[in-house]
Amino acid sequence: MAIRIKPVRVAAVLAAALLAAAGCSSPTASTSGTDNAATLVVATAGEPDTLNPVLNYGVDGASLIFDGLVARDVRNELVPALARELPTVSADGKTVTARLREGVLFHDGSPLTAPDVVFTYQAVLDPAVDSTLRSDLDMLASVTAPDPATVVFTLKYAYAPFLQRLALGIVPAKAFAGQDVNKAAFNRKPVGTGPYRVTSWTPGDRLVLAANEKYWGGEPANSGVVVAFVADDNVRAQRMRAGEFDAAELAPKLASGFESRNGYRVHKVPTADYRGVMLPMGNPVTGDLAIRTALNAAVDRQAMVTGVLGGAGEPAFGPVPPTSPYADPSVAGEPAADTAAATAVLDAAGWKPGPDGIRVKDGRPAAFTLMYPATDSLRKELALAVTADAKKVGITVTPEGLTWDAITPRMKNDALIMGYGTPYDPDFVSYKLFSSAFAGQGFFNPGSYRSAVTDAALQKGRDSADPAARKAAYATFQQQLAADVPWVFLTYLQHTYVLKDTVTGVTPRVEPHEHDVANSVWWNVHTWTKKS
Repeated sequence: MAIRIKPVRVAAVLAAALLAAAGCSSPTASTSGTDNAATLVVATAGEPDTLNPVLNYGVDGASLIFDGLVARDVRNELVPALARELPTVSADGKTVTARLREGVLFHDGSPLTAPDVVFTYQAVLDPAVDSTLRSDLDMLASVTAPDPATVVFTLKYAYAPFLQRLALGIVPAKAFAGQDVNKAAFNRKPVGTGPYRVTSWTPGDRLVLAANEKYWGGEPANSGVVVAFVADDNVRAQRMRAGEFDAAELAPKLASGFESRNGYRVHKVPTADYRGVMLPMGNPVTGDLAIRTALNAAVDRQAMVTGVLGGAGEPAFGPVPPTSPYADPSVAGEPAADTAAATAVLDAAGWKPGPDGIRVKDGRPAAFTLMYPATDSLRKELALAVTADAKKVGITVTPEGLTWDAITPRMKNDALIMGYGTPYDPDFVSYKLFSSAFAGQGFFNPGSYRSAVTDAALQKGRDSADPAARKAAYATFQQQLAADVPWVFLTYLQHTYVLKDTVTGVTPRVEPHEHDVANSVWWNVHTWTKKS
């Protein structure tokens, strides 16, 4: 949900021949620095607002441009990256020491040193920097560099998943000398240590990346990657059929059209990415627990998986995926609709059917607006399915497709089809999304949900280093969330991608919600090749 979708510009992303096929004028950016024959062209719906990790780009790694001290392998297990081995943790859990890999260079040829790591994390902690990551590092007291190859993190308290936070991309300190991090030129023209360097970024169109021949992990197997930003699902599918892309993320129904198409294959990738209805507490209808509880019972999750997702997913009942060791099975309900239960809840709460079948309480009809991003075909279909299910129990839902700019100021009052989710630690995402401390702060807890029980459980989960205590805390969190229903969780997705058969080396892994330039099926695109 944190990714802002940019307006689509129907422009091709490589050679003039492709431009002619798309009916577009010559682009302002070129693909100089890449060999077109060996360059991979991938298409995604989401476009980042910045390419600076300090300002929230690719914070969980796999950003293609940057490396963290650690990375994740195909099983999402931590492996050393810029650190020469996994950082060590002291017996009390409060001191973490990382020793840097030798000979790592930034794209401009300057060496990586410990002060660069220190600067990166201190920038996140700086209140003057507009980083939403600051709360993710609440436990960090200080970060120091006792020598050019060693970094020491001192924590306020033991934080079990701290090593996972070290996937954050490292930036060169000298690039920000005398500059405001929030406005630095670096944010659009970054310099990292990753397998690719940025040659150009045309907002709303594409990001052009060239292979980093001096990459510490070995020279990429291809000469570069062009990431095309195409917000509209149908346009992206059309351009994939036209042969413009080597790979594209598509909604499940659109991807299914390529399954029998010669020259293409479809990858259905497991994820922790859920979709649900965010119900604002300040709305007099959605703020009523009976309405939320009834809607939760009325939605037919299995029908959504079958119909909307084409089978590429599973029913969702909470923000901790069933694959997580922290998942509490007691919160799972029936995937099919239970209209009898929904009706009973509404009757008991005084929501009585009116002459038109719409329920009314104290003169107020059981009606609310459900927003969704207009270019997202999957969220539109989910909104329509929720609308149909709600009508069966006397609740009127009015779906409304809007731009993100139109959606954002209305989230405190109108419901929204949202998406989030992570396969990593349960503290990630959920702390910001459901803690009272973030009520009404943009896309973090936009519905202003508040619960003392939830707050305490989330805090205990992040403060405790004991696995059993953490599991108990997250069980309490999930149970309270199921009782309060600030969201009606609908489905977990499989991310679906279409690739040309000429592309080799693709290795999917379980994905989080964010999967545009980073953390998508192209997390290891530097190992991909394509046949001519």
